[in-house]
Amino acid sequence: MNHSTRHPGDDAEERFHITGSRAVAFTLAGYVRDGERFSALFGEHMFLTTLIEVDSDDGKLIFDLGGSEALNQRLLRAGHCRLAGRPGGVQVHFNLNQIRLVQHDGRPAFAAPLPGDIVRLQRRESFRIDTPRVKPLRFFIRLPEGREIELTAFDVSVTGIGLLATADPNLQAGQLLERCRFRLPDDTQDIHLAAQVQHITHSQSRTGARQWRIGVHFLNLSASTENRLQRYIARLERERNERA
Repeated sequence: MNHSTRHPGDDAEERFHITGSRAVAFTLAGYVRDGERFSALFGEHMFLTTLIEVDSDDGKLIFDLGGSEALNQRLLRAGHCRLAGRPGGVQVHFNLNQIRLVQHDGRPAFAAPLPGDIVRLQRRESFRIDTPRVKPLRFFIRLPEGREIELTAFDVSVTGIGLLATADPNLQAGQLLERCRFRLPDDTQDIHLAAQVQHITHSQSRTGARQWRIGVHFLNLSASTENRLQRYIARLERERNERA
């Protein structure tokens, strides 16, 4: 039996909304660190730009001017734009408003309040697959107060992981999880990553047993980590096809 799961619209795009000021700032800071290029789209106009700095204290994003002074002035008059790019091969876009001109490190730049959310669109080229029930993957989350909780995985994809808890994990949808780790079978090193809680579903059986199912979306995975996950998922699919 094949235990992989294809969701509705297999050939469509998988849409994730990164929300919450801390998660948005964390994600944008990763794009700053990696020097990702974005297209600034406004009206019928566009130019290429780079994110320069995320100022979490003031809640603002600073990004570079375009190469055309005329386009820079048009953007200032419009006051808003959409930034779109493909960091790590994943389509990303977010909207900026109240754009203004500032001085940053002695040169002009644009600044705007941090967006309310970031939309990531990824082709479902790799599907979500059930993980083994015997010797399951264990996912560890370090909470802000320092306590670490351990949850059991029930499925995984290159974009996220499904987790089970038998006690209230005290997590909230939209919560940023900055310090997570798990280890793939046969690996010698943990994967360390940040993630965001997408949804939590609570259920109770007729016997009174309680269970929480938690959907977690990975943030800013490196290409090498995505490749490790893809190889693991392909191996699970191959092994299960052989047993079918």
